[in-house]
Amino acid sequence: MQWLLSFLYHYPLFMAFVWILGSFAYRRRRIPDLENNRPVLNEYPRVSVLIPCHNEAACIAETVDRMSRLDYPDYEIICIDDGSTDRTLAILDELQPRYSRLRIVTLESNRGKATALRAGLLASKSEFLVCIDADSYLSPGSLHWFLWHFVNFPRVGAVTGNPRIRNRTSLLGKIQVGEYSTIIGMIKRTQRMLGKVFTISGVAAAFRKRALLDVGLWSPDMVTEDIDISWKLQEHFWDIRFEERVLCWIRTPEHVPGLWRQRVRWAQGGAEVMLKYSRSMLDIRQRRFWPVYLEYVVSVFWAYAFLFSAVLAVLNVFFDLPAPYSYATIVPPEWTGTFLALVCLLQGAIALSFERTVEGGLKKYTFWFIWYPLVYWLLSAAATIVGLPKAILKPRGRHAVWTSPDRGL
Repeated sequence: MQWLLSFLYHYPLFMAFVWILGSFAYRRRRIPDLENNRPVLNEYPRVSVLIPCHNEAACIAETVDRMSRLDYPDYEIICIDDGSTDRTLAILDELQPRYSRLRIVTLESNRGKATALRAGLLASKSEFLVCIDADSYLSPGSLHWFLWHFVNFPRVGAVTGNPRIRNRTSLLGKIQVGEYSTIIGMIKRTQRMLGKVFTISGVAAAFRKRALLDVGLWSPDMVTEDIDISWKLQEHFWDIRFEERVLCWIRTPEHVPGLWRQRVRWAQGGAEVMLKYSRSMLDIRQRRFWPVYLEYVVSVFWAYAFLFSAVLAVLNVFFDLPAPYSYATIVPPEWTGTFLALVCLLQGAIALSFERTVEGGLKKYTFWFIWYPLVYWLLSAAATIVGLPKAILKPRGRHAVWTSPDRGL
């Protein structure tokens, strides 16, 4: 079983170097030479900001207020109330006279985020849509950066923003600051260099309406509509870009059960997409998808290999297993564990240097930048182990309705 232990150790190590090198390549080749100055556009087309809502009474007023202050000449805000059972709709009705940009779309029953977004698209008056969650808001110049890609590159179908954690006082909040910078940001930069992005960030994404209509809009039966629409668009050869200067301030779970439910949902959504698009991966025209798809399949295998090794390690405590299965720990031995820790330190330091160009004051989170990669792999493995069977057993064609997640409120 030494080959299995070797795989468990070397795969995360290999991916860490892939993400580091990919991030450097992205910084060198993909960042437009605009520094952090807001781009000047030849035209400023109208933009529709879609905010799907379900039981968001605690946060929707702040979100509407923040989004009404964006520095862009022509945009509207469309809040889609998806069958809320709290005061969300009443609060929106109270806000409408105060905000001239605000429009409200009401769905009588909970039909899921994808259906809410489809309703918002049908009500929109513009070619370009920006979609955010009801507890988040964009930095003032974000629409300029989103539109820079659409106006200058007609094959761009979507642009994903750069989520930043708002609630940073709790332990889980601090840890996720490290995750979004050290892991998620690096992964998106690297995937952009490979040519295909596994998923946009559903909490902050912009779309070309024509591209969405071309692929049939969001799928209402997928648990994670953002992963599915990413694959739909790219399967039809629309380009997806990552714009790190579009900062979207989001809330994240502050309790372990809420974080666990979120990650299992992500894992299930990824598995659903892996199963749904497996046949299209046989098409040579989709070859730029192959590295992203292969990496995901290997990561699923790694998760179950980790579970198998953990079970063997526990059994070895109580039983004398045959020699090939006889080992007492899955922790990397001797110097290899130290080397893995040094790589995590290097990854954190490089990520910090990248993120300082878009957000200051991150030095105080250095501890979490350094150690979170180890936590990330364990959490991802556990969520994958649970999420894959849920994706396989899920009934097809049923609307994926939603409940408001733990947002640290």
